[in-house]
Amino acid sequence: MIMDKDLVSIQESRVLMENAASAQKELALFSQEKLDAIVEAMVGSVSKQVESLAKLSFEETGYGRWQDKVQKNLFVTQQVLTHLRSLKCVGVISKDEEQRTLDIGIPFGVLVGLSPVTSPVSTTIYKALIAIKSGNSIVFSPHPHATKCIKAALDCMIEAAEKSGLPNGSLSYMDTVTKEGTKELLNHPDTALILLSGVPGMAELGRRSGKPVIYSGTGNGPAFIERSADVRQAVQDIVSSKVFDNGISPSAEHSIIVDECIEPQVRSLMQEQGAYFMTEEESCALAELLFSETGKHRLGMVGVSAKQLAKRANFSVPDSVRLLVAERKYVTKDDPYSKELLAPVLAYYVEDDWMHACEKCIELLLHVRNAHTLTIHSNDEEVISLFALRKPVGRLLVNTPASFGGIGLTTNLTPSMSLANRTYGLGMTADNISPSNLTYIRKVGYGVRQVDNFLFKQESKPQCEESSTDSVQKVIQEALRAIQNS
Repeated sequence: MIMDKDLVSIQESRVLMENAASAQKELALFSQEKLDAIVEAMVGSVSKQVESLAKLSFEETGYGRWQDKVQKNLFVTQQVLTHLRSLKCVGVISKDEEQRTLDIGIPFGVLVGLSPVTSPVSTTIYKALIAIKSGNSIVFSPHPHATKCIKAALDCMIEAAEKSGLPNGSLSYMDTVTKEGTKELLNHPDTALILLSGVPGMAELGRRSGKPVIYSGTGNGPAFIERSADVRQAVQDIVSSKVFDNGISPSAEHSIIVDECIEPQVRSLMQEQGAYFMTEEESCALAELLFSETGKHRLGMVGVSAKQLAKRANFSVPDSVRLLVAERKYVTKDDPYSKELLAPVLAYYVEDDWMHACEKCIELLLHVRNAHTLTIHSNDEEVISLFALRKPVGRLLVNTPASFGGIGLTTNLTPSMSLANRTYGLGMTADNISPSNLTYIRKVGYGVRQVDNFLFKQESKPQCEESSTDSVQKVIQEALRAIQNS
């Protein structure tokens, strides 16, 4: 018997959502302490498998480096967990004795989670943790090209969570994944919020659902090296960031804009760090390899090492090369290097001064309808301030590797594996997503004043003196009466 996978997936979605909604009624009554104990159990279980899950992710997707994926998984199970422990998301989260007000955190309800193929395990773990931390049920639709590793991570956490008291159905996933089934999840009446990470093909469906959407993914984030920067450190930061996991981290740099007066130094230092400046012919060959005629990334070309890319594009590079650089002058819709480069590849622009660099950054950011991260390497606070005020971007990073600064590893931004943006005109925030984004605040205010003391009284208007017009009318009327009586 041949089964219709779409119908099976749709039915499965409905059952999962019904179970999640039923579980949510119980979960919504859990105290923060009880939720925290469940989160600790989830992390305790999955942290034992960070390496095996990283390897499984690489084997299934072929993207990035498994060693770097281990680091992402450790970041979520260590630094993120430390941050989560300090948060209070449900119940009374703040109290002002003087003003007599309370803030009470209320879970949104049933969430739908979509994870990216680029960082499937770490992102899935993170979404599961912040959903339960904030008292929300969540149903995942695994990425079709990363189902094994996503399901393995979730199975591990579900077992530990339910042993610790999580209601059955609070954390679940689709087993038969199809677009129609996922669409059913997005449009289901019980769906309260959609967490959509790095799946641009589903962005329009998310928007059409009419549900609140938090969209997170990648952009084509520029990095500007301004003349006052510590140039050696800036170059080291950018190269180490872009080669991490072969260039697929959500906030990684995709282009460099260099102040002209320091360009020779930047070029030399980049070459020292393993960057290879391609000829125009080599750049064109690589672009055809990375992108199809429709402008989309070719399958199997995302997260591939620089040496492999060069070999596939039929040019050779030294063994020391870790990064490929394409020199560009203009940002155009037809130039592939103006797009997201999900590989250890950078576009390279040179500008006369910071003002021209400023305009170039804006062009790049607007090219993909507002990328979510911009980096500036500078010691001129005035320039930094002007960049922060003018750029159409979700987060500005200063003097830090973007891959690590964006997620909060080398900055004090919220530690997160879901970096929201407005790239596709979607989404309700540009934050580093945390459990605080998954609750709403109920405001409580005690009466502190008696209304009688504050009733507004209408001021009586002084009677106006008789106008000259009224006087004339009165004289005319009296004259008419006298004529009639004569």
